[in-house]
Amino acid sequence: MFALIGPTASGKSDLAIKLAKKLNYEILSLDSLSIYKEIDIASAKPSIEELKMVKHYGINEIYPNEKFDVMKFIEIYKKIPHKNIIIVGGTSFYLKTMISGISKMPLISEEIKKEAKKLSFQDLQKTDPVYAAKISPNDTYRIQKGLEIYLATKMSPTEYFKQNPPVPVIENLPIFEIEIDRQTLRERIKLRTKKMLEKGLIDEVAYLEHKYRDRRLPALKAIGVKEVLDYFNGIYSKEELYEKIVTNTARLAKRQQIFNKTQFPNKISAPLKKLENIILNRKCKI
Repeated sequence: MFALIGPTASGKSDLAIKLAKKLNYEILSLDSLSIYKEIDIASAKPSIEELKMVKHYGINEIYPNEKFDVMKFIEIYKKIPHKNIIIVGGTSFYLKTMISGISKMPLISEEIKKEAKKLSFQDLQKTDPVYAAKISPNDTYRIQKGLEIYLATKMSPTEYFKQNPPVPVIENLPIFEIEIDRQTLRERIKLRTKKMLEKGLIDEVAYLEHKYRDRRLPALKAIGVKEVLDYFNGIYSKEELYEKIVTNTARLAKRQQIFNKTQFPNKISAPLKKLENIILNRKCKI
């Protein structure tokens, strides 16, 4: 088992499929958009033919109006019957969490969830100023979780996590990163965006909006989707839509590269073609 990381549009999926076929491995996708059914073009997920060639986990698992978090990927990972897998995806935060570990959460009843929703960030600050100082006042997910922990255990989140330290899900995982220069990546992003629009990205987003009728869904806030929704609102022309998706994707790629650089110090980085040879030459150690 090993992980393959890199910024969006760097060629991770194609390389993972090529390596999986050569090594007789399967693939676990750690992608916050490919996990959704019905979002095929915007997520740039592997084609139907590619999914038939290599078994994938973490793709087409839930519908866009269903909630998920890193625990969903952990659940998927634990159900894989073997560990001859390549973990690949742009959402490196999930990979980091699986390596660093996650604390066992207390049992949260529906009553506690409803009660927590009535409270605010200020209530969390009073309950646990240390925990509150580490998160944004707009981070509704962590605010809710912190309040739920307090209501369920009568302990501050800080004290709870001290007594329930994170337990790694994956240990001693080799990590390989696709190294790519900014200009080459920008050109790949342009090409991918062009192909997405040609394949019917606008129609796909129109379908999603018509079916789910809720632009607040996380899936409809993803890059590629939110820009098309703005296009529907008359904010962009088709030419501006293309440029906006390219720009926002490039910004995402930069954030991903910074995250990978700071969070995975022991990774092996190399350009695409060279990285393939490095991995194949090390396969006996993986």
